[in-house]
Amino acid sequence: MKNNEGAQTDFGRRQFIFSAASGAALGVAAQAGIELALPARLEAQTNLSPDAALNELMEGNKRFDANQLTSIAHDLAILKENTIEKQEPFAAVLACADSRVPVELVFDQTIGHIFVTRVAGNLVTPEIIASLEYSVAVLGIKVLLVIGHSNCGAVKAAMKADAVPGQISSLYQHLRPAVAQSGGSLAKAIEANAQIQADLLRTSSTVIRDALKAGTLTVKSGVYDLGSGKVSLS
Repeated sequence: MKNNEGAQTDFGRRQFIFSAASGAALGVAAQAGIELALPARLEAQTNLSPDAALNELMEGNKRFDANQLTSIAHDLAILKENTIEKQEPFAAVLACADSRVPVELVFDQTIGHIFVTRVAGNLVTPEIIASLEYSVAVLGIKVLLVIGHSNCGAVKAAMKADAVPGQISSLYQHLRPAVAQSGGSLAKAIEANAQIQADLLRTSSTVIRDALKAGTLTVKSGVYDLGSGKVSLS
């Protein structure tokens, strides 16, 4: 076991490596004519307020939309090392399983920052609730975001209600409330579904409900646009 002096020296070395790597990445960006600013380091991430955590996600999405990612400047080796024993994400996201929705990239975040759960149609199931309750009760996340996405195949299939192979149609029952509110519009069904699933999390989980009452968590919904890269909160 290292003594305190050795631990401090090791931490200082890692800090230096992180700064050097970040500086090198910014230098390359500057030569390419891209203006980048590293976000504030998210040490003790769970000390963020719910509003600050939501703002961190949305600011990251702005950087993603502007093709000015800063998460790529983080030293992945150090991030891996610092998250072997524990994780301290500041946010949790329930997203669709669609391969076109890379959650960490969309919010310009990296290892250990977002607790991600994914299922076709971004649906709330007992397993999803259990996973997200863990992120709230144990990991201390401050914002929980449910995001649908444009042109969602699961919602589109539920609107058509065509015969499909295997157990794919088991998704339909969860999506019918949103389809009923859509007036035949896919975009409206997608937005309604995200809102419905977020409300289910607020009301179906005692853990999430208690955190909301205590003011330590906020639950939001939104839609990710595949074309623009923007997430719009609803």
